[in-house]
Amino acid sequence: MKTVSQSPTDPAFVQDPYPFYEKARAQAGLNYWQNYGMPAAFRRAAVHAILRDRRFGREMPPEMAKPPPTHLAPFLAVEAHSMLEAEPPRHTRLRKLVMRAFTSREVQAQETGITALCHSLIDAFPDDPFDLLSAYCTQVPVITICRLLGVPVEMAPQLLNWSHDMVAMYQAARTNDTEHAAARAAQEFTDFLSDYVQQRRSTPAEDLITRLIAAEEEGDKLSNDELIGTCILLLNAGHEASVHALGNGVKTLLQQGWDPAWLAAEGIENLVEEVLRYDPPLHMFTRYAYEEIDVMGHRFQRGDQVALLLASANRDPAAEDEAEVFDPTRPARTNMSFGGGLHFCVGAPLARLEMQIALPILFARCPNLNLAAAPRYSNSYHFHGLTRLMVTR
Repeated sequence: MKTVSQSPTDPAFVQDPYPFYEKARAQAGLNYWQNYGMPAAFRRAAVHAILRDRRFGREMPPEMAKPPPTHLAPFLAVEAHSMLEAEPPRHTRLRKLVMRAFTSREVQAQETGITALCHSLIDAFPDDPFDLLSAYCTQVPVITICRLLGVPVEMAPQLLNWSHDMVAMYQAARTNDTEHAAARAAQEFTDFLSDYVQQRRSTPAEDLITRLIAAEEEGDKLSNDELIGTCILLLNAGHEASVHALGNGVKTLLQQGWDPAWLAAEGIENLVEEVLRYDPPLHMFTRYAYEEIDVMGHRFQRGDQVALLLASANRDPAAEDEAEVFDPTRPARTNMSFGGGLHFCVGAPLARLEMQIALPILFARCPNLNLAAAPRYSNSYHFHGLTRLMVTR
């Protein structure tokens, strides 16, 4: 296997990782990424195959597990009950129960509320240059997921802080301070939700937490720990990726120049898929091999990890014509931005709906929107999102 070397915390790489992906793809479908110490899949075919191969999974083989550091106990307690980190049969059970509550009908029912929210946020835009990321791109997803779950909207700033501290555990620049902050956030988040879930048990409402409490599959229900872990997963994943996707999309449209036809009803689905393909919010996911497996000339042993470069796969010229070009008129195809296989993102329909509503309203209300400063991405690889998005209207 050929080797590639690139620090994931290098400032130039963080701002534009795509040239590195291009070189790695040209070299091989699988390369050994020296800085991560594991093979990495850069081509679409390799990423697609491993995502759907049941011989790979998210859960670490039990014989590899080491005693966890005590300071991470609250964070790991949440992770232990997350379906994101589970494999069948546990994953199958959790996902079935969650999907009984988090239905496409419930997602679609958010359309009216999201539309009104977008307009109210735009009504409050200042006249001076302002940060669209905090004023709009962050608010749409976090308020929507709060409303959907039934969590008080006034808790949104605190939920954001907890979420940022927890998801920082997955970035390349993780430090000891990161770990302590994540553990503290996980404990506080758990304490808040424990009290809130108890309220919902005694006083049901028309919200997702109530439906999760009531969700039942052949007599089986979510335990209290599973319910809290699911709520934290939905709150974290339900806005972190959407914030970055929306921010990256607005940035791309402002830099590329946008066509009103892209934002019209007949073009918006294609636009959203192209935004997600071209500059997705999550660039890398990992899997463990569960047995000896030969993939593209490399033999994996049980317990070996492999990195799946979702953003690189999205720009594979073997899968897309002119893959490095942003073109919302291209036929929409399934991209890798929400993963695939058993762990395909349960929140993908909600994320797509938010973008399909928020982008047209923003550009219809603010047709003269322009960048007021060069956008910069945060040093948080393998997430890929902006630190701020300064604009004028």
